[in-house]
Amino acid sequence: MTRLPTTTTPLAATGVSALVRLAVLCVGPDGDVSYWNRGAEELFGHRWEAVFGRPAAGLLPHTAGRHPGEQDALEVLDDLTRSAWAGALPTTDRDGGVKDVVWWSYRIMEPAGRSLLVIAANARPLRDTGPRLALGDHLLPYTADGTTARGAVRITPRLAPVADPAHAEHLTGRLGSVLPRVSAGRLDRIVRQIVPLGYPAVEVDGTVLLPVLPEEHGTTVAPDPVNPATGRTARPTRPAPHPELLPGPRADVPAPAPVPATTTPGPSLAPGHVLDEQLALLRETGAKVGTTLDLETTARELCGVTVPRFADFAAVLVVDQLFSDTEPPKDDLSGDTIIARRVAVAHTDTTPGAWAAALPEGELIPLPADSTPRLGEPLLVPVIDPALARDIALDLGVPGLGPLLPERSMVVVPLTARGTVLGRMCFLRHPGRRPFDAKDAATAAEVAARGAVHLDNARLHRLESRAAATLQRSMMPTRPPRIPGVRIAHHYMPGDRQAQVGGDWFDAIQLPGGRVALIVGDVMGHGLLSAAVMGQFRTSVITMAALDLPPAQLLRHLDNLAHRLGAEHLATCVYAVYDPIHRSLTLANAGHIPPVLARHDGRSELLQIPKGAPIGVGGVPFETVEIPVPDGSWLVLCTDGLVEVRGQGIDAGLAALCSNVIEPQQTPEDVCEQILSRVHSDDRRDDVALLVANFQGIPSEDVAEWRLAMDLSDVRRARALTREQLARWGLHGLSDLTELLVSELVTNALRVASHEVSLRLMRVGKLLVEVSDDDHNLPQLRRADADDEEGRGLALVSNLSRRWGTSRKAVGKVVWFELALPG
Repeated sequence: MTRLPTTTTPLAATGVSALVRLAVLCVGPDGDVSYWNRGAEELFGHRWEAVFGRPAAGLLPHTAGRHPGEQDALEVLDDLTRSAWAGALPTTDRDGGVKDVVWWSYRIMEPAGRSLLVIAANARPLRDTGPRLALGDHLLPYTADGTTARGAVRITPRLAPVADPAHAEHLTGRLGSVLPRVSAGRLDRIVRQIVPLGYPAVEVDGTVLLPVLPEEHGTTVAPDPVNPATGRTARPTRPAPHPELLPGPRADVPAPAPVPATTTPGPSLAPGHVLDEQLALLRETGAKVGTTLDLETTARELCGVTVPRFADFAAVLVVDQLFSDTEPPKDDLSGDTIIARRVAVAHTDTTPGAWAAALPEGELIPLPADSTPRLGEPLLVPVIDPALARDIALDLGVPGLGPLLPERSMVVVPLTARGTVLGRMCFLRHPGRRPFDAKDAATAAEVAARGAVHLDNARLHRLESRAAATLQRSMMPTRPPRIPGVRIAHHYMPGDRQAQVGGDWFDAIQLPGGRVALIVGDVMGHGLLSAAVMGQFRTSVITMAALDLPPAQLLRHLDNLAHRLGAEHLATCVYAVYDPIHRSLTLANAGHIPPVLARHDGRSELLQIPKGAPIGVGGVPFETVEIPVPDGSWLVLCTDGLVEVRGQGIDAGLAALCSNVIEPQQTPEDVCEQILSRVHSDDRRDDVALLVANFQGIPSEDVAEWRLAMDLSDVRRARALTREQLARWGLHGLSDLTELLVSELVTNALRVASHEVSLRLMRVGKLLVEVSDDDHNLPQLRRADADDEEGRGLALVSNLSRRWGTSRKAVGKVVWFELALPG
């Protein structure tokens, strides 16, 4: 190993420098690797995640066949007593290959105390072709030997002083782009330590001394050298990535240093005013992309602004798991596979069939998580070699794209927003158009970054809408219940179209005795807060309805609950109970608009019932009113969002609702549609809940009811009555089973009742049997052991009936079961 001291020849401020792909790493005072940039990954083969925080010892052997006890390159550099060193040291990479590496090492105090800062470069391409030269911020079409011809060049690493302070500041500022990502103050201290120790330089053929600048800073220089034989750039390169586009701690490249105002624009900016075109493209992206919160529309807008202005082809791919409403497919996919979906495609090709066949919109593409290029990394290929087209297509996950890629120029940039990689965007140019260069890659990255924010907004909006819709479905009945003697239809329309939820609710709850409770309510306010309060009120009403409380008493309990929830929880509500056997409607109102009753003869009226006060006000009594409702009558319950008309009083809307909106032959669904079409308009912003019930009653011949004596001997009478009634209905096949179950329930009721036990049979498309008593304790289903003489009655009912249940009444309880009718 040869140790070269700092050269005494200072670097002249000629503006000419050598562009070199630099590997930069740091070893902290504890001997662990504290920094490892992307250039180090490429040179030595070790990924950042595999080396960060691990000991540097043994990481880079400096001979191909390492002997026991021999130090590796980092151990050698760390053992040096000098503060700085430059030299050549062969190194073995991760795969066992020997790399001819040139080194510059510095003993510095940053970034974590006494650290070792190491800069390295692959010496083979430098010696084979010479380093690429730059004049100021513009790449020269020459190599270090001064010609475009290729030949062996003798390269010697040096540490050179910089005489001109302005030149030193310029060089260290450029070198800072690949130094560790630390705070501005620490970075300034690092570069201030490097200059006195000697700036990294290369001596070419023992005559020319050139400062080394990182090739990663290529976004401020002209494109790659042009091959005179083909007229195109010789090889694909990765552009200098914007720091926001790199995932996590791998974002080791800060934003490029701004070009001083005195710098003359390079030749690549002059033809066609490329810079003006790029700025115009960014302005158009800001103006035309993101006009909606729809994912597909936003993706098409993003493709539309770039084709044909910037590229001849553009495609947007997103990670399907981030945008899909369903679980990702799992067939033949491992946890290391990313499912991408092509959302939008735009192109100018005159033969679109080939593109549509190879790149259909909506196609799902499985991408290995370690595929190249990865979703979070940019890629620039100035000209695609036909021999590599198929491999590039495979790397992109689209094998069918291979025949369309040769001789085209390609840029792939990630779509990253708020720290999440959403997908990537691909651009292609036809062979007859100027190939993409580093400036175009930076422009594409900026366009993608701006578009990704809008795509992420669409994603977040979809997530919120999905959550709101799920909340809504959990709070509202999904379909009208099928209850004997009444047909029901309902409709809900939120006033907040984005939230999709509101404070209005409705319900239909089956009660003992074939009755049904109909509820419509309106929590004051809109949006998710009102929906949350509504959910609590609706759950409470369902719970209290199961107790079979009178309407006014139920509203009083609901008002007390509102006071416990908070003074700001106010709601209006109508609670009505329809009895299909006695043809009566019992209802109470809590500050809600009164319902409409359309009688069987076609007359409609607004029910005049005590209005009461909204739930949550307190101190106001609620009253129960009972109204006879003949068969064929209709009840319409709605919230004020349906009948309020802008600029008119609420009575105008109610009058329209009562004006002959119902025809006897209509179904409840038809009535809902007719009411909405007549009185609702799209300019209304309040929630709408509408419930329509058609009362048909239960014919008296389909109901049989008896009151039993308070004596266990009356169980025999209950069986006899059941057998006789089933015989009248022609249900002889159900007689034995029904008698058995009735006997069990009546026996249980007579044992606990004090004054009253009744038996009711109803033929309502099924056989419904109810046994009521005046004891409020609900029976419990329990397991009876082999030697128990009791405890099997409810088990028989549970196993032999189609459905069964228990409910409390205003006084006592009812136990019921259902049996399917024959046929």
